[in-house]
Amino acid sequence: MTCYTIDDLAIMTGLTTRTLRNYIKNGVLRGEKAGGKWRFTLEDYAAFLDDPAVRQTLRARANAVVSDFLADTAKKSDAACVILDFAATDEEGERIADFFCDGANRFAGVKFSYSRRRGVSRVILTGDRARVTELAAAYDAHAGDGKEKTEWN
Repeated sequence: MTCYTIDDLAIMTGLTTRTLRNYIKNGVLRGEKAGGKWRFTLEDYAAFLDDPAVRQTLRARANAVVSDFLADTAKKSDAACVILDFAATDEEGERIADFFCDGANRFAGVKFSYSRRRGVSRVILTGDRARVTELAAAYDAHAGDGKEKTEWN
């Protein structure tokens, strides 16, 4: 079973680790602390996303990411904003989240967010056009091969 760190959740949601810790303190985000570090399962994350207040906050944040991208007309280099929706089972959603979380950590210049609602996993990638395109293409090459981890170049 895959577990996410608080830093992973910060990347996936766009929220700060401080905000996530406040959600933990208030009982909205549940996880397990082991070795002094928080760990969250996909089920913990899904329950967090199902909270109405969290859902509203994250929807506004995702909309802001796209709106900010569109509003920035003074980009100094090529940029991309890609929204990918996957009709996926919970297990497939977990693999999708794992892949893009790992990829966003490896692909400098790419920001990533992940949400899941009603059987749809949504990934938003923004950043350097070449890197966003490369990460999306890496997923296409990876999808369906059954591998748990990808060999990154």
